[in-house]
Amino acid sequence: MSTTIELPKKTATITERMPPLQNGDRLTAEEFERRFDAMPNLKFAELINGVVYMSPPIGFESHSSPQFHFIGWLNFYGMATLGVRGGGNTTLRLPLANRPQPDGFLFVSPACGGQAHIDARGYVVGGPELVGEISATTASYDLHDKLELYERNQVQEYIVWRVFDQAIDWFRLRNGKFESMALAADGCYHSEVFPGLWLDPAALIRGDMQAVFQTVQRGVATPEHAALVARLQAAASR
Repeated sequence: MSTTIELPKKTATITERMPPLQNGDRLTAEEFERRFDAMPNLKFAELINGVVYMSPPIGFESHSSPQFHFIGWLNFYGMATLGVRGGGNTTLRLPLANRPQPDGFLFVSPACGGQAHIDARGYVVGGPELVGEISATTASYDLHDKLELYERNQVQEYIVWRVFDQAIDWFRLRNGKFESMALAADGCYHSEVFPGLWLDPAALIRGDMQAVFQTVQRGVATPEHAALVARLQAAASR
């Protein structure tokens, strides 16, 4: 008498293959985040109006060093201004298919009445009060598609450092449109949204951070800055 032994049947498993992000891809915000999360070594990718933008290798003089100095300037102000937070290279969750990753930004803490907040995944949702980008020239999308994007999302002030042009543009949102801000009589930019946030653009461009910090130090010593801090703390206490 022969015995037949049935072997267990093999179950076919289908492993989903995640396509990598590619420059120029057209994706939804959800698909962009899914692919971005699947690429842990990817440091920079943005979704602007449904189009993926990925940075080429970053040069020290053309981007890394300017961004380091720019963040240092924002951080100096943030340390002196309770109720204001900042960061850089953080994905912003904006409506529709938009996930920009600005080089630097400041926002009023949600507890103090700010217009942006941080969600459960650690993303900043909504437009921060101030955004800055390190750009190459006026031909960059920072001064075109991204400018319009930040404008639509109520970013109150937008700074673009055009490294190769050796120029810094500062825009203020007025009646829903960005307008170029003029230098004050002292040759510096004075923020209207963050009183005391003063910038000596010539010093920042040449890398004279001592002069940059001295300028913002004068700004945070003004009564207008003290009034801002008091206002933010009053909002937080409510």
